[in-house]
Amino acid sequence: MNAKTSAFIITFLSFLNPVSVSYAQSATDASKGDTDDSSDSSSLMIIKREISGGLSELDTPAAVSVVDGDDFRNSKAQVNLSESLGSVPGLQVQNRQNYAQDLQLSVRGFGSRSMYGVRGVRIYVDGIPATMPDGQGQTSNIDLNSVERVEVLRGPFSALYGNASGGVVNVDTQTGSQPAKLEAGTYFGSYGSFRNSVKASGATGDGTHAGDVNYLISGSRFTTDGYRDHSGTQKNLGNGKLGVRIDDASTLTLMFNSVSVDANDPGGLTESEWHDDPTQAKRADQYNARKSLDQTQVGLRYQRQIGENDEFSLMTYHGERHTTQYQTIPAASQKNPLNAGGVIVLERKYSGVDTRWKHDDQIGSVPFSVTGGLDYETMTERRFGYENFNDEGDLGVKGDERRNEKNVMWNLDPYLQTTWNLTSRWTLDAGARYSTVSFDSQDYYITGSNPDDSGSRRYHKLLPMASLNYAVTPALNTYISAGRGFETPTINELSYRTDGKSGLNLGLEPSTSNTVELGSKWRVGNGLVTAAVFQTDTDDELIVAESVGGRSSYTNAGKTRRRGLELSLDQQIEENWRVKMAWTLLDATFRNETCGAGDCTPAGNRLPGIARNMGYASLEWAPVDGWHAGADVRYMSDIEVNDENSEQAPAYTVASVNAGYRFNWNKVTLDLFTRVDNLFDRNYVGSVIVNEGNGRYFEPAPGRNYGGGATLSYSFE
Repeated sequence: MNAKTSAFIITFLSFLNPVSVSYAQSATDASKGDTDDSSDSSSLMIIKREISGGLSELDTPAAVSVVDGDDFRNSKAQVNLSESLGSVPGLQVQNRQNYAQDLQLSVRGFGSRSMYGVRGVRIYVDGIPATMPDGQGQTSNIDLNSVERVEVLRGPFSALYGNASGGVVNVDTQTGSQPAKLEAGTYFGSYGSFRNSVKASGATGDGTHAGDVNYLISGSRFTTDGYRDHSGTQKNLGNGKLGVRIDDASTLTLMFNSVSVDANDPGGLTESEWHDDPTQAKRADQYNARKSLDQTQVGLRYQRQIGENDEFSLMTYHGERHTTQYQTIPAASQKNPLNAGGVIVLERKYSGVDTRWKHDDQIGSVPFSVTGGLDYETMTERRFGYENFNDEGDLGVKGDERRNEKNVMWNLDPYLQTTWNLTSRWTLDAGARYSTVSFDSQDYYITGSNPDDSGSRRYHKLLPMASLNYAVTPALNTYISAGRGFETPTINELSYRTDGKSGLNLGLEPSTSNTVELGSKWRVGNGLVTAAVFQTDTDDELIVAESVGGRSSYTNAGKTRRRGLELSLDQQIEENWRVKMAWTLLDATFRNETCGAGDCTPAGNRLPGIARNMGYASLEWAPVDGWHAGADVRYMSDIEVNDENSEQAPAYTVASVNAGYRFNWNKVTLDLFTRVDNLFDRNYVGSVIVNEGNGRYFEPAPGRNYGGGATLSYSFE
């Protein structure tokens, strides 16, 4: 983006709130339309929802998709986000069949290189970041049993969320209301999979009077033997929300979340191993590769209406996460005195404060809104490394210490954003965020052959954006937007140098992306059709230089380009039928030659881990009671597994079907269902490990598999 464009954006000012972005055709109406605790001012809502319950995606000048919570629960296992996000164009989310490494999630190709967890995409749950200050995120604490909606933001607007802003995934959980309700659910499926859950919600009053209280608490337990060998998992998850109206102008909401996971890690396979036996995990068995984590967090949100045109909110949170992971790094490799061992122990404490002020006004006949604030996030990490063998030669046990360090990361971001209703048809959104991200590492493991690896690095970046929306008719909008985003290395990506020497990889630069997007949205009856074309040019793209034995080093790739087309349809047909369709075309390539630790990658090669084409279609028949059924089909084109483009995960098409019966007896509801996934028993690779140094790129998906369950609820009317 050139200097004139940046100056234009800064002139219109406003730093977008990373916790709430609300758009509507009238800025004044948007500020007054929703007042309860689940409205746009109280959570990380990306778009405004109409009071009637419909979606105002039509009026949002950005590529944004919203998936209702019921879509995650109706005839679903309720274990992974990947079960229900296939209808979002531009979003590639794949189940690794490995709960030690989390889902593989990318938006417009950002995040596809992640070895584990989520990278390049910001994730929030009830306004609390599930992404740390360095950009590394995870989805393990998301409770699908209590999700109200999931919002996915793509394109230039995501730049206003700071570091790791290839896209934004916001999860908003339910808020308790009258009447009180008690719900219990169960699911059982192939490979010894079981999930049991319970949820209670309710409220005193309607939330508009001082002393009114709302509450929701949810808990679940999931266990599975796993499709692959050595992939068994057990997971306990709890989520809670308690809100109180303090007086006529202010509310206070307490949020609690806790998750505990014990998962075996089957690792990746070579192409020949995948064809021979996709369920095998012989190296994982040898070293008993596994991961355990425990995370607990609490958040507090205060909101106050100050006069008729001003709102103030403050969000604060604190969490702790403890992780122990046993890797399959051979004992011989660890004899190198610079090797950090095959066992990782992490103790993390993270917290943050986000303050926001919003003002609605008008200049002459032009109404506008201004939102500004300051976001501070910090994380302190104690990281230990140990050998994964002992003196007796036993493998998969904690041995001698090989690493001991303290890492401190923080970011401090002021932001401002404005929306101007220039005329009845033209709306201008503009904003900026100034992001500062700091890393500091103190090494306590110093020997004669392992020197002091302490170091620090700080990054700064101004992130402007602007969007212009034109309402062709009340049912048809078009927009154009542009923005800049950036992505710093995570502390894991800084940990290892490409030359194999000790010390942090402080030569890594953050990647900077400039995006231009043109889109249109058309409301057709009870449906919505969306289309977006975009181009993103990135400098200093962060890529995997080498990945061996579960350990990766990174380098900057120079220039890359992503060009794409995204189409979607969400159509309600008559009363009980619903159709969803989505298509993504994404051309992501290196624009210049890139040399890592090994061979050079020529310009024109495809970025690995990214499908060029993705398709999705579903048909659902869902009456209020009685029989219900649905079917969906997903297509994924071939995926390059390394920068050299020497191997690919083949394209695949898979289908699923489900059916059930819903009973309604006065205060009691019982929903029974069964489903079949991978209906035609396709043999395919569900996800890939990008640039895995031993050629073990492939993580196989299961063949035809079955499941069923029931949900029983009682309403205290």
